[in-house]
Amino acid sequence: MHRAGRPRDLRLVLPALGGWAAALIGVFWPSASWPLVGGSLAGTVIIALFGRARHSRERRGWHGLAVVVCVVMAGVALSVASATPSRERAAAGDGRVVELQAEVTSSASPGRDGRLWVDAQTIGLGAPGEVSAVSVPVRIGVAESDGVDPGARLRAIGEAEATDPGERAVLVVYATEAQVMRGTEGVFAIAAGLRHSFVQRVQRLPEPGAGLLPGLAVGDTQAVSDALNDDMRSSGLSHLTAVSGANCAIVVGAIFWLTALCGGGRAARVVLALLGLAGFVVLVTPEPSVIRAAVMAAVGMLTVLLGRLSAGAGLLALCAVGILLADPWLAATPGFALSVAASGALILLAPLLAVGLGRFLPQPVALAVAVPLAAQLACGPIIALFAEQQSLVGVAANLVAAPAAPIATVIGLIACLAAPVPGVADLLSASAWLPAAWIATTATTAADLPHGQLLLPAGMTSAVLVAVVSGAIVLVLIRPAAAPGRRSAVRVLALLRGGAATVLVLALSLGGSRILLDGPLATLAAPEGWSIAACDVGQGDAVLVRSGDAVALIDTGPAPEPLSACLRSLGVAHVDLLVLTHFDLDHVGGTAAVRGRVGAVLHGPTAEETERRLLRDLADGGARVDEASTGKTGVLGQASWRVLWPRRPSAAFPSGNDASVVMEFDGGGVPRSIYLGDLSAAPQRVLLRAARLGRYDVVKVAHHGSADQDPDLYQALATRAALFSVGADNDYGHPRTETLELLAASGARVLRTDERGRILLGLRDGELRVWTEKVGP
Repeated sequence: MHRAGRPRDLRLVLPALGGWAAALIGVFWPSASWPLVGGSLAGTVIIALFGRARHSRERRGWHGLAVVVCVVMAGVALSVASATPSRERAAAGDGRVVELQAEVTSSASPGRDGRLWVDAQTIGLGAPGEVSAVSVPVRIGVAESDGVDPGARLRAIGEAEATDPGERAVLVVYATEAQVMRGTEGVFAIAAGLRHSFVQRVQRLPEPGAGLLPGLAVGDTQAVSDALNDDMRSSGLSHLTAVSGANCAIVVGAIFWLTALCGGGRAARVVLALLGLAGFVVLVTPEPSVIRAAVMAAVGMLTVLLGRLSAGAGLLALCAVGILLADPWLAATPGFALSVAASGALILLAPLLAVGLGRFLPQPVALAVAVPLAAQLACGPIIALFAEQQSLVGVAANLVAAPAAPIATVIGLIACLAAPVPGVADLLSASAWLPAAWIATTATTAADLPHGQLLLPAGMTSAVLVAVVSGAIVLVLIRPAAAPGRRSAVRVLALLRGGAATVLVLALSLGGSRILLDGPLATLAAPEGWSIAACDVGQGDAVLVRSGDAVALIDTGPAPEPLSACLRSLGVAHVDLLVLTHFDLDHVGGTAAVRGRVGAVLHGPTAEETERRLLRDLADGGARVDEASTGKTGVLGQASWRVLWPRRPSAAFPSGNDASVVMEFDGGGVPRSIYLGDLSAAPQRVLLRAARLGRYDVVKVAHHGSADQDPDLYQALATRAALFSVGADNDYGHPRTETLELLAASGARVLRTDERGRILLGLRDGELRVWTEKVGP
């Protein structure tokens, strides 16, 4: 173990930060690239001339470092500037049908639209029949992935859409025609064959574990279910399901220690570990994210294994600079930032935490806790920039999964390589299945723990908040050695530790209060008389209907966490009837929150395999699944329900928004209410002519209040309360002014979740009562 108090040379971190800043400026504002090149070179000359006049060796050293920073910034900016003309030329295809020839650089991954998506580097691009040479990164969606392996040459025709500034891919191409011109060749073809054989072999094994094992071993996540993927993310184990620094670190560590066990010297260990890592990268496909993860993991693990932590930060910084010079657009990706942060935490922070934790834990346990804790603390602020959830069980889940992860990865890799010997490959695959099942069970169990996730709005404010708390944890846990005779430093450190302790006490107090309010005390804030609840889930729908002890849920919102919080606050532990009006993400994205807690499911028409997979997951959780259509009826407690839409079959409205399930509830203490899904004006007019609707106390307005509404329908409904389930400051401008005016003119009371939070409605003595979480305008 490296002694915590030994000084580390962190000066090379400055060029890496300078290069990172130059890359971000260049990729988000390409027009600033050439001025940045000129300014950096001018700064290099000025600093070099100014530093020559100085006689102090220390000052000359800092001036030399400043020159290096300027040179790195100039180099990164030049890399951006040189690539910009080709990117601008390709981006001109936005909104047009294009033809391209490209070399595939990634494995295919399934998208929510049913397509299989691959990254590629173009060789030629242009209008159909007018392809000219241009080399830019693109992302292509194809109908099937047969032969579309890394290294294959692909010809595709489809509609192109330009990406936002900062995106690595210049275009997203929705291919209507795709043809493999040349398959994968050489070592990449061998790797693809081994990988496909392994995936097919593993699919014969049972769940849990079968779908996860290819992701642990070779980074193939196509067989990982949406539910398990959500659980892996919620439990902080998602880094194990794809090729990340963790996988690469396991490979490096395993080969390093195996070579040492066989008597190999230090040089042999390093060389064989790096060669093994290179082979692993080829096997799992050498796409940019994999190469980045491999480089970072190799530097981090080798500095730890060789006991050279004092030089690790400098090596990590040099690797980061090299990656940014080769591909500056990686600077804007969360993966690059997380790789750098996790590797830096392994080198710089984990040893300090291990020493601090060693005061009250055995040293091996302290080190085991310090590694995932360091990664969590370093990556938490970055995650808060892009995601709304912070895992509070991630460290514990990683500790539980830690013994199984290297076993599953290493044995799974050997099983993949043993594909030419089927008997041996089957035995090894079965052996790797058990630790994979252990990890899957750990993820599912951890994700189901109450209050395992902290919800924060993504952005800079949340990142700063998480960084402050993470820094406070570090200050409280570590015990840096105080230099003798430096009382002022000791006093400053004592003040910082006192402030950190205060921050943690406040955070724990606020967090404990939130847990009580969301948990045991949650239902105290909800009135007893509610029968309709519009959950505040952002830009999406999730509406509860209750009659007696029976509960129906209409849609699940865009994510599980907001729905889980709403269900807890209302004391809903079981959903008797789940209605999935259609399969857009903002209506089914939170389904994982109720998996295994649903009695029956009514759903709209399915069109994609991902939709059918979601229904199979619900059925596996014990739900009865049935497709909704006009005329279906049933009871919920003492209330009755009726399906008013869609017709089946319908050539005019086969699936999607216009085939949304429209439900009516009445009686049993439930106000007469209708829920219009995302219907547009055309099916609303058909519904009005075909169904006997009458007056309703409550209407859930269609499509979050979009402008595409039929005024005659709302006039006929003559509703008293109009529910708008909508996210604050959403990009769609929902609800639209004309729709609000339409409902107001009909005499309805407008109730919006973006303004009032959770909205509850109920009947008391025949009168409609409304309770809202916030006071609206």
